[in-house]
Amino acid sequence: MSENYTTTQTGTPVGSDAHSLTAGENGVTALHDRYLVEKLAQFNRERIPERIVHAKGGGAFGTFVVTGNVSQYTKAAVFQPGTTTETVQRFSSVAGEQGSPDTWRDVRGFSVKFYTSEGNYDIVGNNTPVFFIRDGIKFPDFIHSQKRLPGSGLRDADMQWDFWTLSPESAHQVTYLMGDRGIPRSWRHMPGYGSHTYQWINAAGERFWVKYHFHAMQGNEEMHGAEAEAIAGADADYYRRDLYEAIERGEFPAWKVSVQVMPFEDAKTYRFNPFDLTKVWPHSDYPLIEVGVHTLNKNPENFFAQIEQAAFSPANTVPGIDISPDKMLMARVFSYPDAQRYRVGTNYNELPVNAPVAPVHNYSQDGAGRHGFKAASAPVYAPNSKGGPVADADRAGEGSWESDGALVRAAATLHAEDSDFGQAGTLYRDVYDAAAKERFLETITGAVGGVKSAEIRERAIQYWTNVDATLGAALRANLENGGTTPDESAEYVGVAG
Repeated sequence: MSENYTTTQTGTPVGSDAHSLTAGENGVTALHDRYLVEKLAQFNRERIPERIVHAKGGGAFGTFVVTGNVSQYTKAAVFQPGTTTETVQRFSSVAGEQGSPDTWRDVRGFSVKFYTSEGNYDIVGNNTPVFFIRDGIKFPDFIHSQKRLPGSGLRDADMQWDFWTLSPESAHQVTYLMGDRGIPRSWRHMPGYGSHTYQWINAAGERFWVKYHFHAMQGNEEMHGAEAEAIAGADADYYRRDLYEAIERGEFPAWKVSVQVMPFEDAKTYRFNPFDLTKVWPHSDYPLIEVGVHTLNKNPENFFAQIEQAAFSPANTVPGIDISPDKMLMARVFSYPDAQRYRVGTNYNELPVNAPVAPVHNYSQDGAGRHGFKAASAPVYAPNSKGGPVADADRAGEGSWESDGALVRAAATLHAEDSDFGQAGTLYRDVYDAAAKERFLETITGAVGGVKSAEIRERAIQYWTNVDATLGAALRANLENGGTTPDESAEYVGVAG
């Protein structure tokens, strides 16, 4: 046994750095996974006061109008026919700090808070339908690998590609990132996705699995590396300025909101794990169903109070909507509110931008920053005989799923077509046209060309060979011929740098 083993902060050996403790491969994450909780809690407190990830961003207020009828799938009030709901949305870059240029190559955050009559509902997603990892226990390591070296304070290509090539599940997202999607024309001209699989419950108690899609009604537009680099030097706040000025002009950006719906039982035998955040569901299997239109029509009056202090979390669900066995999602349900209590304050939900329009009845009290309070005669404990609020399981309408109950640290292996490189290869071969493939090769040549370690560079070539053999051979030829042209990928600080 190696003497160089991972431990908790108190020196206890750790069983896994890659897998959370779950009740079966697709079961719930155990709260008593002490290393997972310690790791995420420590990570959430590494920086103050800006967000550790998604630090640079902007946003606006808007309205969501239901135009379809999905009441057969969910009883959530926000999605019932004809309903109109006020919203706030924040866009962001994943890895750049507060002052970083908007147009660096990166994944973009896409988060919407719905102020529903049943409480706040948040969809916290990105402009890509997948992510780099599938288990929350790896998230701090992923972000560390894409940030800065502790000594020089500089970003490092070796660190980035070392993590990616040792985490093959990242291939699908990296293929999106290094393609045209990596640099949107603006926040207004990019799609959004809930990315995770969520659970919907209808009035009869029937359960369904769903994925959210936001398609820009202005159309999707991207920019090439040279233009993005020029803008980065001339206007670091290009996206933020574009959104604000468009709304001021009365050009209100809008997104058509749709869902894919999978019958509950299908997930058990589907050809790949439908709860794997690195996978998409083919539309041929589960076509898009119209839900509504989301429009941004009001700029913030105070950027700090209404955008920087806005706190989005996948833990914010409402009756008729719940989470799934997605391991990244289960970790985020803990991690986001934990980070917000630290970053914004214990009573962050009392701030106007985060406060629900639905009434709040509970027994929480005190804590830093509290300004709302109940009458002195109100009971502060439960159960009580003083007429205090009582939990109502029927009203809550919580979701659920089955598991085998055994606590394990493992990736799900129950599906025939689970492959880390399969969907990435399909994206490259079947979605990218010839010109996009040429730009993609140029981008990854520049990115991998920045790797100093011969071993990591070879792993990076193999990584792309696993995605597509022809692509890998072309990358190798480029690198061997000195084709490390510093294109836009050299400015990829979004998750590299």
